[in-house]
Amino acid sequence: MKKALLVTRVSGFIPQHEMNNVKILQEMGYQVHYATNLNTVVYGKDNSRLDGTGIITHQIDFCRSPLSAEVKKAYRQLCALMEAEQFDLVHCHMPISGVLARLAANRERKRSGRNVPVLYTAHGFHFCKGVPLKNWLYYPVERFMAGYTDRLVTINQEDYIRAQKFPVRGSVVRTNGVGIRLERFAPYQKTGWGIERGSAGNDIREQYGIPKDYRILTSVGELAPGKNNMLAVEALAELRDLKLAYLICGEGQMETALKKRVADLKLEDRVFFAGYVDRTPEILQQSDCFLFPSGREGLPVAVMEAMAVGLPVIASDIRGIRDLIEHTKGGYLVRSFSPEEYAVKIRRLFTEKEGELAIPRELRREQMGRWNMERVKQFSIQIVEKQMREIYRGVEKEECAQK
Repeated sequence: MKKALLVTRVSGFIPQHEMNNVKILQEMGYQVHYATNLNTVVYGKDNSRLDGTGIITHQIDFCRSPLSAEVKKAYRQLCALMEAEQFDLVHCHMPISGVLARLAANRERKRSGRNVPVLYTAHGFHFCKGVPLKNWLYYPVERFMAGYTDRLVTINQEDYIRAQKFPVRGSVVRTNGVGIRLERFAPYQKTGWGIERGSAGNDIREQYGIPKDYRILTSVGELAPGKNNMLAVEALAELRDLKLAYLICGEGQMETALKKRVADLKLEDRVFFAGYVDRTPEILQQSDCFLFPSGREGLPVAVMEAMAVGLPVIASDIRGIRDLIEHTKGGYLVRSFSPEEYAVKIRRLFTEKEGELAIPRELRREQMGRWNMERVKQFSIQIVEKQMREIYRGVEKEECAQK
């Protein structure tokens, strides 16, 4: 039986984002293996979602810092794994694990003489327009590693254009992200743009203590520095005259600092922390706007989910988000990372009439939501599955031609 190896630095990434690729590979006759740090789980509490999938797991002691002494250990573990299992295809994700996997695969290629295809999906290069200069330290690394890559898979237009200039061993391709299952969100699509409430026991106003007549701005994602939730909290402080609440869904290292800032600004009655949530569609349905002030993205699934429900989106005007949201049609894109500018866009969405026809704010939010529901169809799991099947079949044909 053919063997395929998937590699990520942290566990949880494959069951969260890549199970459709697992299905494709299994249907193509591959036994799927997964190399990751099983002790570092994201997108969940444990590794139980891997149970019953047919995936064979391998512990690799990946670490977060590229400067850690543990990096060499992880590389040696990957080399030993590839030598022992003799994989027929390698598909890696995430920067550190992507570098180590490609180095190990190249070593095994030289050792065995087998031209095993290596794919790397860049879920948003660390370097892009508008990021700090230090992020560009990754540029020469990714450019060099392209020489060990048979398919460099990009998921947004800016990365695709830039990667085409890399000396890739194979070719650069672009997919529409990891794909979103629109059928999961169809039952929760907004049918009206008044204040919506959930059923008994599922009303987020009751659950989190949000005043019944407040409009809800919602964010979903890891509470990490780059997600800029602090900026959104400070923007809300500029809008005390409006009946608005901000619901933050997610966990992460910034949670303590965010709660302290909320207390300092005396916003405890307006900012609410939901923690990790597994009923995202219900929460989005009862929200009035999706707020996403992130500083760097590849092609954010969280935004796609909000679009699928039919929410207007206020988000940073950056790579990845621009691929999804068109300014004034699906929401508002904010060019500066300032609370004041975010406050202006929020106020506009909820208070002002706009344009010569003076469209009422409720109708404007509805139009934006409907535009987003139509736009997000381009990023469905069915479209991405077709793209990935073509990519996997393409590298297989090239491998056969080389034999």
